[in-house]
Amino acid sequence: MTVATWATLAALGAFHGLNPAMGWLFAVARGLQERSRSALLRALPPIAAGHLASVAIVAALVTSTRSVTASTALAVVGGVLLVGFGLWRLLSERHFRWAGMRLSAAQLAGWSFLMSSAHGAGLMLLPVLVAEPPAGGHSGHLAAAPVGALPGLAAAGVHTVAMFGTALVVAVLVYEVLGVGVLRKAWFNVDRLWAGVLVAAGLVTLIRA
Repeated sequence: MTVATWATLAALGAFHGLNPAMGWLFAVARGLQERSRSALLRALPPIAAGHLASVAIVAALVTSTRSVTASTALAVVGGVLLVGFGLWRLLSERHFRWAGMRLSAAQLAGWSFLMSSAHGAGLMLLPVLVAEPPAGGHSGHLAAAPVGALPGLAAAGVHTVAMFGTALVVAVLVYEVLGVGVLRKAWFNVDRLWAGVLVAAGLVTLIRA
């Protein structure tokens, strides 16, 4: 992968980190509930782990199963999924509700996995991953699948590190300076923005296919 690819993956991770639905708002709520910054900090690693698992599954499947002949079909299917999922999120009146505050680390990671999957976090990497040439000339062979998954796992790792770092900065800033109350006065619907980005990414994927 090129430097531009890694930078794009990191930028997408930072964008996810800014999204309160991806976990930083939950971490801030935990910190305020227990009146402890350490409670906030303890909540973030499981949230990042769940996000990593959600993204890694999609990324590994994309990079391990694609081949030169299948790349166009994969891009088309991925683009359709992105557009469809984004339109569903844009048009849906339903909102994912926060789970209870008293969750163990494992439960918090599971919640984050479900939330990231529901928001199509892994799908967001499709335009980046399908644009990369297959690693080696036998990437379509079953025997090469475990090796082919490594770039996807590395991509998911870089993406999640950027997401975790951004979420950490935002969560601490909100907890220490602003407080959750400010969100009621200056709330921005990130869900709608995220859905719009999904649709745009899907259209880009289809055009490049």
